[in-house]
Amino acid sequence: MFGRDQSRIAADVKHRVPRHTKQRSDEPYLMATAFLVEPPPAVARRPLTEDDAVDIWIARWLRTRPVDLQRRYACDPRRLYEIWEEVRFPGSRERALEAFRARFPGLDARFDSGPHRRIPTAPHPGQLCLFPEG
Repeated sequence: MFGRDQSRIAADVKHRVPRHTKQRSDEPYLMATAFLVEPPPAVARRPLTEDDAVDIWIARWLRTRPVDLQRRYACDPRRLYEIWEEVRFPGSRERALEAFRARFPGLDARFDSGPHRRIPTAPHPGQLCLFPEG
């Protein structure tokens, strides 16, 4: 399969790796968790609680990306919007605002703490049509 020169090159590359770069036994575990995209199984299987909802509100006000929140809480993005629209855990926004003011005094004037508003993708019914349908 390999020619004479190719096998010699493969052997040279194999011997170029320094022997002092061997990993310790705990390093593979650290490397595996450093690039962990999915949360640990204990977090992945539990439902969101009201304390999580408060933390999600605070993270929103601190401009944490929704993708990062989805990974942190291992939830569907619809669960985040249910919290932000207060369909689930009504009153969590007020609790989160009190906790935010306690944790970060003076920062509450820098963001809109109002409820989440959906931006509709359909045209407004009062909008005139540019091209008549016909």
